[in-house]
Amino acid sequence: MSFISKLFRKAEPEEEPEAATAQPVKPDAGERADEPAQAAEEARDQAQEDEHGEQPGGAAPEAAPAPIEAEEGAWWEDSWPLAARDQRAAAEQNDTSEASAAPDEPAERQQPEDGIGPSALPVAQVEETGTRPLTASDVPALAPQRSLRGLAAAALRDVGRVRQINQDSVFALLTTVPRESGDISIGLFIVADGMGGHQGGEVASRMAISAVARHVLTELLIPALIDGSAEAIQPLIITAVQDANRAIWEHAQAIGSDMGTTCTVVLLLGRALYIGHVGDSRAYLATPAELKQITSDHSTVGRLIQLGQLDPAEVREHPLRSQLYRTIGQQREVLVDFTYQQLGDATHLLVCSDGLWGMIGDEAMLDVVQQHTWPQDACNELIARANLAGGEDNISAIVVSLPSSSQ
Repeated sequence: MSFISKLFRKAEPEEEPEAATAQPVKPDAGERADEPAQAAEEARDQAQEDEHGEQPGGAAPEAAPAPIEAEEGAWWEDSWPLAARDQRAAAEQNDTSEASAAPDEPAERQQPEDGIGPSALPVAQVEETGTRPLTASDVPALAPQRSLRGLAAAALRDVGRVRQINQDSVFALLTTVPRESGDISIGLFIVADGMGGHQGGEVASRMAISAVARHVLTELLIPALIDGSAEAIQPLIITAVQDANRAIWEHAQAIGSDMGTTCTVVLLLGRALYIGHVGDSRAYLATPAELKQITSDHSTVGRLIQLGQLDPAEVREHPLRSQLYRTIGQQREVLVDFTYQQLGDATHLLVCSDGLWGMIGDEAMLDVVQQHTWPQDACNELIARANLAGGEDNISAIVVSLPSSSQ
């Protein structure tokens, strides 16, 4: 049969060939009319088969091959050379063998369903990609417990319940400076209680804050950030307060005012305090056992206490409590007290004006700062208590919570 004839025969479904041993069926009368055409077609097919050779020994012809299904091959594949068809069959046989062998691979080479986790990285892949599963030693260790108290600060001021204007000014700055041996914490805290009436005390207290903060930041903090150098702390603090005194004095002389202010400056540097002080604002250190005053009042009653002529418990009720003999801005020159204090076991620093310490006692202030985690909450309660006690003066408070020495 020619190639063209086979093309047309594949387009039509072929009937199943009858068995070689089947008996011939006697045709009906209606089929006899087609016998000449069928005979002619059979003769033509027989002639084509004779061109390719007859079956030896007159054996019966083999059954016709089954039609090729669409998924197993296309009709044009019959025109391929036998060598090409044999090569394709061998490739298909290899693919089938590999697919059947896949489930027998070791368990560690099989990927998990989600593709995540150590099992997703077999040993061979780890070597190729340079990754490996995490182990217990790779997990960072957690801190055994949270810090119960950290370094934080808050500042607050209030006009009180008697005065019409607030002549107090406060300043609080807390930062960290990088050093080769380890970062160091720096804090600058200032309370200034002005005096001199409207446009007098409030101006003086703001000028004191501005002059002191500018000097300390310019001469200490900025050089520390640039090259790590700074001048000695004691002369720096004293000069800062004296510069503020000179600026206020010159301004008061220019406008004919007797303005003045107190000024208490606390510089926190690591685990130490450097304090410059003029007037009767105070700095305290709170320990688990007590609230310790670390400045001296430049007032009449303060001097009487130093001479042993007055008990400190009587200060709040003494009629000369507010009479000061040393302030900022009322003399051309001023003597500045300087104190160096290690933190030790202190838990808090409190800097305040006499509007606070004159209204509530040391035990009450200690209780407030120790019962609050956040300094802002402590400031709020301290001022509220001072107002409940009368609020006779402007009230200012700076509270700094100090980390323990082990932190």
